[in-house]
Amino acid sequence: MGLRLIKLSRKYETKLGRMIDEWKADQEANGTDHSPYAIFRNDYHDFDSYLAGLEPNPVPEGHVPNSVYFLLDDERDRLLGAVDIRHHLNDELLECGGHIGDGIRPSERRKGYATKMIGLALDKCRDLGIDRVLMTCNKTNVGSAKSIINNGGVLENELSLPDGTIEQRYWIDL
Repeated sequence: MGLRLIKLSRKYETKLGRMIDEWKADQEANGTDHSPYAIFRNDYHDFDSYLAGLEPNPVPEGHVPNSVYFLLDDERDRLLGAVDIRHHLNDELLECGGHIGDGIRPSERRKGYATKMIGLALDKCRDLGIDRVLMTCNKTNVGSAKSIINNGGVLENELSLPDGTIEQRYWIDL
């Protein structure tokens, strides 16, 4: 299986649109979350603005530098998901969000892609000099927790958030 993380370019504009449209329809129909948030922050119909918004420079106040990658299945020439790697943590990300936000498009879930994508993202974290990665997920998101654990994640604790959800915090030593 030819899976790799890519940087988005105009070459993938149509594939991105199909993936985002599928994802948004699922969010509306099933109330699924918006992770990784970076890929939903801007409207992909204005592609140049969308690209610029993935990794804003300069970094807005209260945010940290990040790198956004998309998971490409080379054999099918299809975008399967995305990861947002935060280069370091601020207080907010230390509590909820962590170093990596990730997500797989709805039609490709439960096939092991998230586990593989996180593994590839951890390689990118090593390249950035991050030696201990924090990943968080909602306690009800069992699939996400499994993908994190399959990549060496160790549950540190659970936090009760103001909206009543429970956020699990996992650390991965690289």
